[in-house]
Amino acid sequence: MHKPVLLEETINNLVKDRKGVYVDGTLGGGGHLQRLMQELDPAARVFAFDKDKDIMEATKKKLPYPNITFIHADFRFMEERLFLYGIDKVDGIMLDLGVSSFQLDDPSRGFSFHEDARLDMRMNREEALSAWDIVNNYDEAEIARIIYEYGEERFARSIARAIVNSRKIKSIDTTLELVEVIKKAVPYAYKKEKHPARRTFQALRIAVNKELDALREVLPQAVRLLKTGGRLCIITFHSLEDRIVKDFMQREARECLCPPGMPVCVCGHKPQLKIVTRKPVVPSDEECSLNPRARSAKLRVAEKL
Repeated sequence: MHKPVLLEETINNLVKDRKGVYVDGTLGGGGHLQRLMQELDPAARVFAFDKDKDIMEATKKKLPYPNITFIHADFRFMEERLFLYGIDKVDGIMLDLGVSSFQLDDPSRGFSFHEDARLDMRMNREEALSAWDIVNNYDEAEIARIIYEYGEERFARSIARAIVNSRKIKSIDTTLELVEVIKKAVPYAYKKEKHPARRTFQALRIAVNKELDALREVLPQAVRLLKTGGRLCIITFHSLEDRIVKDFMQREARECLCPPGMPVCVCGHKPQLKIVTRKPVVPSDEECSLNPRARSAKLRVAEKL
């Protein structure tokens, strides 16, 4: 079941003008958007993005509001798509970077290491690259890099070596086939911690969907799009995403970007953001008990100067 994370905290930080223009860059099951619509005046305009067409079509049926425009696109194209609707300034943007529960709970999508399905992991099924392609076609060094960088997996080299050796015998076609390869590649003690495939699956998903590239691309767009006083609310679920968001907000909130030791500022940088949440907002113990997927969530909020 879809349960929006940090729901009230996000909407309370986002809405400053009930008649404004808002963007939900990650529609998913529509939990945050539904709560946002309850907060807004009917005169407000809302644009909802999602690159997963199946999820968007299902969620549209639950949100029959005439002032929502649904856009089937990755949020990395936010500025470009909004311009098509004559929008160049907005009052708030929210991004929930977690994988949709609909995707996780649908075994056929290949996101879960608990259910058997073809290796896929594409959030947008119209894209060509899938997890199968990476696992069966990429060389060992590149697979190891992906697993180490995107999964922060300390056994990345062992796992990559095991993948390449296994596919020499037979292609690795399904999620559980990959899980078995991973289990054989890591020490026994590691299997007794969290699921040994967790980090590898995260890494493959990020690589397939170019998630970190998309995040880096949308952040400067969000700053340009926001009106003065507009809010940017971003929920992250792992350290890679959170570091990108944190570093970007801190950079855009600084007066000067010159290297330390420079006697006079020569960069000419002007702060674009004010950080609203000095420390990220995290879910309460109660929310985590009701929704275990919320455990790693962090909400960061910034305001356009």
